[in-house]
Amino acid sequence: MSQVPAAANVLSVLRWLAAQAAPAPAAAIARGTGLPRSTTYHLLAELARQGFVVHLAEERRYGLGVAAYELGHGWSRQAPLERLARAPLHRLVTATGHTGHLAVLHGNEVVYVIEDRAPRRAPLVSDVGVRLPAHLTATGRAVLAALPAAHVRALFPDGDFVTRHGAGPTTLSALRALLVAVRAQGWAEEDGEVTPGFASVAAPVLDAADHPVAAVALTFPAAEVDPAARSVLAREVVGTAGEVQRRTRGEAVVGAVVSAGRRR
Repeated sequence: MSQVPAAANVLSVLRWLAAQAAPAPAAAIARGTGLPRSTTYHLLAELARQGFVVHLAEERRYGLGVAAYELGHGWSRQAPLERLARAPLHRLVTATGHTGHLAVLHGNEVVYVIEDRAPRRAPLVSDVGVRLPAHLTATGRAVLAALPAAHVRALFPDGDFVTRHGAGPTTLSALRALLVAVRAQGWAEEDGEVTPGFASVAAPVLDAADHPVAAVALTFPAAEVDPAARSVLAREVVGTAGEVQRRTRGEAVVGAVVSAGRRR
């Protein structure tokens, strides 16, 4: 139970509104958050006064206000995701000896925001700032698999599935089947679809609303890592993604996530 219930209630209202596709009536907000109606109305009035919520009087609905947008813009400006992910990613790279990445989805591409190159490893195409087709990369597949089917369909409206080396899904149905396998497996992979001879494994980082905000990945020479070892690496990636996720959500991180270093 929260030690600061008033603050928890405010955040509950803002998070609920942020998850909606459109402004909502106060009664729906009360139901969605589980708060008493009187409490909900008082919170909405104060949030509206501070600019975090806007009251659409004619529609009798409430939506997020400009102050909420400014908070989100400030978050982007301070780049906390990269800052929070850098140390866990480096521990993963140190423990496994393979190059690690953090990537985010931008349209139907991924953009790499961190590359932590392992010692004595060759440079890769997935450097910071590089964009690659999401359906070909392990990071992109990890994020796409955590999105609703309608969202994925909207990202590929024309069925334009490019390939780099003649491999990878070329239709929406093929991508859907691949994403089903990713969800069942618990992590994503690609082998030679970005760079021949190299493979990657990745896992998503989810926000408090379980929306994928990024993905953590390891890339390695495919010939060096057999299927069993690849599964071990994938579990380490999942663990690191979980640590980044807890950090972004403000949850406590207990103990070290990466254990591969003890097995090497």
